[in-house]
Amino acid sequence: MPTGVVLTLNPSAPNVVDAAISQARTAYAAGVRQIWLAQQFDVDAITLAALIGAAVPGLGVGTSVVPVNPRHPLLVASAAQTAQAAAHGNFTLGLGLGSHAPEHQAFGTAWPDPVGRLREHLRVLRAIFDERAVDFHGTAFTANPEWPVHVPGGTPVPVYVAAMGPKALRVTGELADGTLPYLAGPRTVGEFIVPTITAAATAVGRPQPRVVAMVPALVSDDADAARSAAAQQLAFYETIPSYQKVIAREQVSSVAELAAVGSAAQVREQLQRYLDAGATDVALSPIRTEPEDLAALWAVAATLP
Repeated sequence: MPTGVVLTLNPSAPNVVDAAISQARTAYAAGVRQIWLAQQFDVDAITLAALIGAAVPGLGVGTSVVPVNPRHPLLVASAAQTAQAAAHGNFTLGLGLGSHAPEHQAFGTAWPDPVGRLREHLRVLRAIFDERAVDFHGTAFTANPEWPVHVPGGTPVPVYVAAMGPKALRVTGELADGTLPYLAGPRTVGEFIVPTITAAATAVGRPQPRVVAMVPALVSDDADAARSAAAQQLAFYETIPSYQKVIAREQVSSVAELAAVGSAAQVREQLQRYLDAGATDVALSPIRTEPEDLAALWAVAATLP
């Protein structure tokens, strides 16, 4: 998988879909060959990935990430296969366990046993994507439809999970194709994520999973200003327990220290540390989204493997 970038949407655009497709075309023209789309509560990431994949042939499109709550895996499988058909094989489904507070605020409920729900979700997806049929009866999900579940042209669908905890990584290694850790530094990638997910995949006879390190990045000749921007944007993550564990494991004082900032050469050097630690791929998440900042970041992505 080529080095990717997270595509940032413009909420003030007259038509956000048109703007996203235009931005994707510009990134592709700059040499970017993989983009990732986040899921929040506005634009549907899988649908947008399908539209971009159809509009920009050859561009890899993926979601980073679609929370499994409150989505039923049958519906996710249907949307993902449709996106894969539209993108002609260039779509990747990235899933996440979700975040308790935003989900409770939005939906007024919480889902227990997130790792158990993830396991069942992935088992349903694997059956549909690999066997083109599903008959599953679990604790969180039942999937036993009378009608067909296979979309011609819609498989295979690579499945990744934004997993960083040991239980989630083991489930991901057993049932998915890789992980999309965000803000997991080189130490965490090399000493914890890679060995944990690889051991789980090996134990069940699956291929070695890919590890796509999602790294916040900013190319700037003003390193101090870049670090300040990173600290401001990433401060929220310091309040989340899973990221607090990452900060402790990395032995850094601030989550902003995990961002790749500085000149283009310095950003490339910092990204190489992830690859040296065992990540199979990196993807760049923009810290600033001014056109000149995005162009500089795309130029870095285009020169990396």
